[in-house]
Parts: sequence; C-alpha cells; structure tokens
Amino acid sequence: MSPLPDTRIDTPERQAAARRSTWVSVWVNLLLTGVQLVIGVFAQSQALVADAIHSLSDLVSDGLVLFANKHSAKGPDADHPYGHLRFETAATLGIGVLLAAVGLGMLWGSFQRLQAPELIPVVHPAAFYVALLALLSKELLFRYLLRVAHRVRSTLLVANAWHARSDAASSLVVAMGVGANLAGLPLADPLAALVVGLMIVRMGWKFSWQAFNDLVDRAADADTERAIRERILDTPGVRGIHDLRTRKMGDMIWVEVDIEMDGRLTIEAGHAIAVEARRRVMEDLPVLDVMTHFDPV
Repeated sequence: MSPLPDTRIDTPERQAAARRSTWVSVWVNLLLTGVQLVIGVFAQSQALVADAIHSLSDLVSDGLVLFANKHSAKGPDADHPYGHLRFETAATLGIGVLLAAVGLGMLWGSFQRLQAPELIPVVHPAAFYVALLALLSKELLFRYLLRVAHRVRSTLLVANAWHARSDAASSLVVAMGVGANLAGLPLADPLAALVVGLMIVRMGWKFSWQAFNDLVDRAADADTERAIRERILDTPGVRGIHDLRTRKMGDMIWVEVDIEMDGRLTIEAGHAIAVEARRRVMEDLPVLDVMTHFDPV
C-alpha cells in the first residue's frame, strides 16, 4: 500500500519550532540559575537555592528535548523499522525521573534544615525580589512553550512546558516563604523548599508514569479509537471491522484493523477500499499508519 503524504503536521516546521522554543528555554534557565544561585547563597535562602537547582534541572531537561527532537525526526531504518518517534517518549520518561530525583533531594535537604530551627538565618531582602523575577520569567516561559507545543502537537514539549510551570509555582512558594522569613518566621524558608520539593516529585511521577505506559504499547484513548472506527466504517464498501488495535508511537498512533468487505469484490477493488479507509483515518487524526487486512463477508 503506497504511503500517504502527511498533510496534518509539517515535520520540518515541527522540528524547527521545537528547537527554537527549547533554545529560548535554555537561555532563560541559564540566566535564572546563575542569578538565583548567587543571590540565594548571598541571602542565605535555602528556598532560593532549591529553586536555582530546579532551574538547573530545566537545563538538563532542555538538553534531553534537543536530543530527542534531533533523533525522533529520523525515518525508519534497519534497526528501527517503525521510525524513531519513541525517542520523544523516552526523553519524557527521562524528564520525569529527573524531576522526581531533584524533588527528593530538595525534600531531604529541607527536612535536615528543619531539625535545627535555631540555625535558620533571616534571609536578605534581595532573595524576595529574585524570587518574584523568577516567578514572572517562568510563567511567561510556560505560556510560550505551551503555545508552541499545542501548535505542533508534541507531548514532549507539553511536558517541558509544564516543567516550566512547576518552576513558576515553586518560585511563588519561594517568594511567599522568603517574605514570611523576612516578616519574622524563620521556618518559612525551609518549609517553602519542602513544598517545592513535593511539587516537583509529583510532577516527575506523573510524566514518568505516562511515558512508561506509552513505551509498553499503551493503546490510544477511547475517544480516538472511536473516531478511527467511525472513519473506517463510513468508508464506502466497508461492511464492518474487527480486531481494531492501536498503540502509541511518540505523539502518533499506529493502527491495525481487519476490514470486512463483500467477498465477491476483486482484489483490486478491495485494495482501493482499504486505501480509502486508511486515507480517511490519517486525514485529520494523529495516526502514523494504518495496517489493514480485509476479510470477505
């Protein structure tokens, strides 16, 4: 069956958009990490240093995105006959594990600090203004990355965007903790770092679990499978279908289905019906390919 051109996603444009948006994230995170780390150490704010480490983890995350973006664009070869789209899924899993590890480290550091509250210093006011700067920067970055991710339909970029949103949320918590510390509540700073750690662990688990399920051939969601079924059944000449199977391939879906047709049709006529059914499915759904087998009825 001859391949159909993909009219839904301009792959070169998709790859370029991913690279461009990720490099924007790299520079934002690089600048924020430096500012947060220097001011956090100077101001003696554990929460701000923790936020700097979180921003540093974003740089590693961006590196994974760039790596996956480069390799997932490759076509099928002898070792990867279905293409390289799962490089994105594997990178998403890596981001999730990284987030969870960073979050657990922050939880441990905060817990140790809380064991000796009398040693917690009053932070310098500069930490508060840096936390507000980080909050604004990460929120703007999140909105930019999410807009690009939705435009090119990339779950990897969505994961990276929500990583930036988790940073924005953590910066909000840090600003509140630093502000409370300055107001005379010294425990607020390590408590803020503790909350940030919990948020990061939760986000890491979410992305890791989703990517893991995709890597072990999770099927498409029920709504997508229903849409695939409807498009095939609406194809002229199709009497019915059975054994519809789907599995995730990165952001795309691989479909296999048995199509029931009039047993008196010629092979050429049956092939034409199968080609049309495939075209209808791939026309406006994120489907990589449709493998068909037709049964006479």
